[in-house]
Amino acid sequence: MANKQQDLTTKLKHYFGFDKFKGDQEAIIRNLLAGHDAFVLMPTGGGKSLCYQLPSLIMEGTAIVISPLIALMKNQVDVINGLSEEEGVAHYLNSSLNKAAIQQVMDDVKEGKTKLLYVAPESLNKDENVEFLRGVKISFYAIDEAHCISEWGHDFRPEYRNIRPTINKIGNAPVIALTATATDKVRTDIKKSLGIVDAIEFKSSFNRPNLYYEVRQKSKDVDKQIIRFIKQNPGKSGIVYCLSRKKVEELAAVLQANDIKAAAYHAGLDSQTRSQTQDDFLMERIDIIVATIAFGMGIDKPDVRFVIHYDIPKSLEGYYQETGRAGRDGGEGMCIAFYAYKDLQKLEKFMEGKPVAEQDIGRQLLQETAAYAESSVCRRKMLLHYFGEEYPKDNCENCDNCLHPKEKREGKEALLIVLKAILAIKENFRQDYVIDFVMGRSTDDIVSHHHDELEEFGEGEDEDPKIWNPVIRQALIAGYLRKEVENYGLLKVTAAGKRFMQNPHTFMIVEDTEFSDDDYDDGEATGTALDLTLIAMLKDLRKQMAKKYNLPTYVIFQDISLEQMATMYPVTLQELQNIQGVGAGKAKRYGQPFCDLIKAHCDENEIERPEDMRVRTVAKKSMLKVKIIQSIDRQIDLDDIANAQGLDFDELLNEVEAIVYSGTKINIDYFLEEVMDDDHVDDIYDYFRESETDNLDVAQDALGPEYSEDEIRLVRIKFLSEQAN
Repeated sequence: MANKQQDLTTKLKHYFGFDKFKGDQEAIIRNLLAGHDAFVLMPTGGGKSLCYQLPSLIMEGTAIVISPLIALMKNQVDVINGLSEEEGVAHYLNSSLNKAAIQQVMDDVKEGKTKLLYVAPESLNKDENVEFLRGVKISFYAIDEAHCISEWGHDFRPEYRNIRPTINKIGNAPVIALTATATDKVRTDIKKSLGIVDAIEFKSSFNRPNLYYEVRQKSKDVDKQIIRFIKQNPGKSGIVYCLSRKKVEELAAVLQANDIKAAAYHAGLDSQTRSQTQDDFLMERIDIIVATIAFGMGIDKPDVRFVIHYDIPKSLEGYYQETGRAGRDGGEGMCIAFYAYKDLQKLEKFMEGKPVAEQDIGRQLLQETAAYAESSVCRRKMLLHYFGEEYPKDNCENCDNCLHPKEKREGKEALLIVLKAILAIKENFRQDYVIDFVMGRSTDDIVSHHHDELEEFGEGEDEDPKIWNPVIRQALIAGYLRKEVENYGLLKVTAAGKRFMQNPHTFMIVEDTEFSDDDYDDGEATGTALDLTLIAMLKDLRKQMAKKYNLPTYVIFQDISLEQMATMYPVTLQELQNIQGVGAGKAKRYGQPFCDLIKAHCDENEIERPEDMRVRTVAKKSMLKVKIIQSIDRQIDLDDIANAQGLDFDELLNEVEAIVYSGTKINIDYFLEEVMDDDHVDDIYDYFRESETDNLDVAQDALGPEYSEDEIRLVRIKFLSEQAN
């Protein structure tokens, strides 16, 4: 045995240069060498890939590694080929290869050169590849990122469901399934789908003591908070995850404009750009990647120092996997997530139209994420409990809830009410139903089950409604309740819970953190003036300039623009263009005196300007606005533009007004010449030149009934475009 062990350690040193195995690696490899199936659950950074790479180099034949990401395959193939003096020891087979490259791979496999063949699941299922692999000696199959098999996993891929039938066609060999995140439900699902229900399980601890977890209220200044955080951690590598590609590109532009070396990464970019961005990050030419979840699975960068979630993820598994990319070298790893309940509602809305079963799963996963974000319990304890692992300490000393603990309160009576209620309704319902039941809410669902007639109905109606979620969540962690794995979410009372009912004792709980949505709006933030002295000075300056140019004050800058100036203190024309309603033309025409005034005011009063001021490098125009501007540039009739965009004329004018009010210059003279009398145009134009307001009703009263509302609006657009932009 000692010789065998020595032999394996020698091979490890020979191929990879490591002196000893990590965790369960050696046991997993021995299991595979003995021809047994295995299920490996190992957190990111635990050394999963070595569990199939080393045995592939030792065993006879070619190992097939099924992996979902082309970037990951390329990365790992380069690593393995770099270990060997011979060519073609590792190859990948996927859609990125041309015919000649595919032929080269097949030749190397046939000649026995290739020990490790990475295949995308789509490529594995192709008839011609199945036919080819049937003639190859397969040492074993490794299914990486195996959670993709399960609909309960955070990254379900239907093509993963076909893996077992395809293996049966190619020929049997041991199967090793590997994943960094899987709940009990997902684990069962993976083993069943792969036909390895008797596989030996290797489960490493999910605890990453070096990772610090924090959840922050998502507010209007989230961009500023992120910029401030990055600037407080100069030169450190970080990843910022956003849910949408649009947000990724916007935030990357904001960071770049604030002198932060950042780049965007998402699946919509071409493969060359994605590849370049990954290389730049690995080579530290850039510090920050702003990405959708498409990024990171193929990146082996040990010194990522922070992972920020701009949006709360769709599942705790996704969150754990993404935060796991921080501190893989055992050093500092800060994991900060921004949370607003509105984001969860948005994610729920995205599910509409999907099959009911899929919606149900999605909602359950979101509820777990909400529980994690809102709970005041140790975040490490909650995460580990989610993955079926118990964390013995009450205070991990490395998460926001443990470093700033909330006061505890007695929850014994509330827990007894919950336990009795769950048993009364035959342990057949989920958390939200149980809460409605204990609070005595006669919902349609409760009435249809006749549960409103039970003695236990409404037993908790006198309690504070805010207590029920934390009581149930903390009872789950304490082991008094469990959630049914197969019927996901049904609450069951455990043996410990029944003992508690017979012999109640103190049960201290912490109430959830309340996240308000009042100060989070994902639309355009208007901002309120913080500096009342400055706003008065800005209004005086605007009045002087209006007099100088013989124009109404609103043409120079609108009130909302002045309010933002008094909040953000822009002192250059570039910064001024980040203020709502200030385009490049308007900044150039009227902006310098305003910048000079703000700078003098800041110097005199020793005002520290927000150095992380939000900088938008590109105007946020929707695709509709861009199409309208392009059509006007081509002098298409406004009626035709409205028809083409599916708008009525009134809606089109709303869009065009929004365009000119935000500082973009357009020319609609060609249309006015066609539809309006020249004298009418001049009369309305002169009115706006003299008027102190651009209000439509006031203009209609002053001009009289012979001028239509559409005419007034059209000329107002011409006037603002020419005078204000």
